[in-house]
Amino acid sequence: MASATVPLLDDDTIPFGEEDEMRDPSRAGQKYTHPYVTFFHLFFRGAAIVIYMFCGWFSESFITSFVFVVLFLSADFWTVKNISGRLLVGLRWWNYVDDDGVSHWVFESKNSRINKHEQRVFWLGLILCPVFWSLFFLLALFGLKFKWLLLVMIAIALNAANLYGYIKCNYGASKDLNSAATDFVKTQLFKNAMDIMTKPSAAQPPTNVRPTGVV
Repeated sequence: MASATVPLLDDDTIPFGEEDEMRDPSRAGQKYTHPYVTFFHLFFRGAAIVIYMFCGWFSESFITSFVFVVLFLSADFWTVKNISGRLLVGLRWWNYVDDDGVSHWVFESKNSRINKHEQRVFWLGLILCPVFWSLFFLLALFGLKFKWLLLVMIAIALNAANLYGYIKCNYGASKDLNSAATDFVKTQLFKNAMDIMTKPSAAQPPTNVRPTGVV
């Protein structure tokens, strides 16, 4: 968590934790309160995966494919780190250098209203995409495609950086990654189990009861 001595970011036009005051009241009660942010949270990382998988259909140039994938990965990294994490789940991580030249990592979490649908989309996108890139890494490694291996390693590094940063934000900077990841998995399993248990069952159709005759 951020301490009182942590300086504000230079581009922090809206103080962290006060985003709710800028929320559009007309979207109250809607399924997604930040639909455009939710869309671009998935768009850039999804586009990078699609281009990587199907770039051979459109161009035989490795350089062209490399540049486009890296551009989408960079846009995704910036969007997730600076926008979607802050608005969708109320989390932010960043780095600053103090007057002594020492680098400090800051992991922040705010107490605010979080849209459950947006929260689910955020974490699914954050977790599933590194899984896809890990599979691509194995395919490139065993297929001896070393030039593609470099591209996949860049994708894994950028995706893993955001995943690590937000897990630390969510469970506290004092915890190590293993315990934070374990707590995260336990929490998600518990939530899924509770959703299944509390989900209302379908209404049973009324049974037809025939009246008995009067003796």
